[in-house]
Amino acid sequence: MDWNIELLVIIALAFIVLCVFLSFFPFMLWISALASGVRIGIITLVAMRLRRVTPSRIVNPMIKATKAGLGLSINQLESHFLAGGNVDRVVNALIAAQRANIPLEFERAAAIDLAGRDVLQAVQMSVNPRVIETPVVSAVAKDGIEVKVKARVTVRANIDRLVGGAGEETIIARVGEGIVSTNGSADSHKDVLENPDLISRTVLAKGLDAGTAFEILSIDIMDVDIGKNIGANLQTEQAEADKRIAQAKAEERRAMAVAQEQEMKARVVEMRAKVVEAESEVPLAMAEALKGGNLGVMDYMNLKNIEADTQMRGSIGKSDPSRGDGREG
Repeated sequence: MDWNIELLVIIALAFIVLCVFLSFFPFMLWISALASGVRIGIITLVAMRLRRVTPSRIVNPMIKATKAGLGLSINQLESHFLAGGNVDRVVNALIAAQRANIPLEFERAAAIDLAGRDVLQAVQMSVNPRVIETPVVSAVAKDGIEVKVKARVTVRANIDRLVGGAGEETIIARVGEGIVSTNGSADSHKDVLENPDLISRTVLAKGLDAGTAFEILSIDIMDVDIGKNIGANLQTEQAEADKRIAQAKAEERRAMAVAQEQEMKARVVEMRAKVVEAESEVPLAMAEALKGGNLGVMDYMNLKNIEADTQMRGSIGKSDPSRGDGREG
């Protein structure tokens, strides 16, 4: 009984040691590589473990590359893996490029992958171009009519400009800029409606794909619609603004006139007050003149007669014109 237990313990320990040994020494992966024609030593696989590199992430892409006849080395794949790249995606892109007769070297593919772009998708776009639909772009022709245009842009990836080249957003923005420029230079919106291909020719002639990661193959106009009469609306708004300005200026002039009128009234009241004050001082002055002998009694009587005559003439001037000059017949 004890002998059986010891045997079971020995078998369990041997199995554990074997599992640990096989996990550290990937014999099955080494055998698969040898069967596929990839010459790699078991020591190299163990060294990958020590460098914290998963051997299967290197060996499996190496097997695909060898079968495709790419002529890559283990060191190239491992260095790309240690740099943070996707080895499997790069190898797939190289195989797709080879099948499509697209010149693509490992260094270029690795640089594209490390730049954050999908190199396999780029190769696929080189074979199968992508269609990008722009949003509705509004522009105003010279006659003031708004024209709404929606375009479809067919682009192909330019592998040589994938590193450092602008993306799809730049293509869409440049196409929209070309549409606005073309519609804005048209004398009439009817010209755009009659010749929508004028937009395509003008935009393509501008070389909008310069500095981007794509090559524009064609620009097709999907839809052209007529919008608002922007020119008439602007003229209406300008007239309304001019009207408000004129009303404000008129109100300002009226307020100034009212202020001047009030000021004149205040001055008249002030002058009347001064006249009344001066008239109130006349009797006192005459009394002082009589006391001082500066004014005689006859002079005073003559002054009274003059005042009476003046009052009589004023009353005659205010009499009814139908009575003639006021004299009795």
